[in-house]
Amino acid sequence: MALSRLDSLYMAVVADHSKSPHHHGSLDGVEALQLNNPTCGDVISLSVKIEDDKIEDIAFSGHGCTISTASSSMMTDAVLGKTTAEALELAEIFSLMVQGEKDDAQEKLGEAELLAGVAKFPQRIKCSTLPWNALKKAIERQEALHESARQNCVL
Repeated sequence: MALSRLDSLYMAVVADHSKSPHHHGSLDGVEALQLNNPTCGDVISLSVKIEDDKIEDIAFSGHGCTISTASSSMMTDAVLGKTTAEALELAEIFSLMVQGEKDDAQEKLGEAELLAGVAKFPQRIKCSTLPWNALKKAIERQEALHESARQNCVL
């Protein structure tokens, strides 16, 4: 059975992001958040630099399958420069997309939209959402730290 052009594009982009991931590494002075997928052993360490409610820099490291690594790379591209609210919206759109829910908002995901096909493989959904879940947790942690600091400054 011949692959469609879209399937070929999907495979090429996923393979490229997996072999040469964007924003791979760590950020100096930024505490990384680590998250793992116990069902397959994927592990991501995500560093997010947020200033003035905007993602100024982002990097990831760890080990995982092709889908997990490609999704991490695509996620960093999609959220860099976005506000935390925009990044959380993208994470929600992505999560719904890989669960098979179609939406015009998927276009906001950039190349990550190509991972919509993961919905056909339920065992890969956790692999693809791992970096997005790490992003949500990193933003939540940052917001909690800022809230705590604000409360400590109140006389």
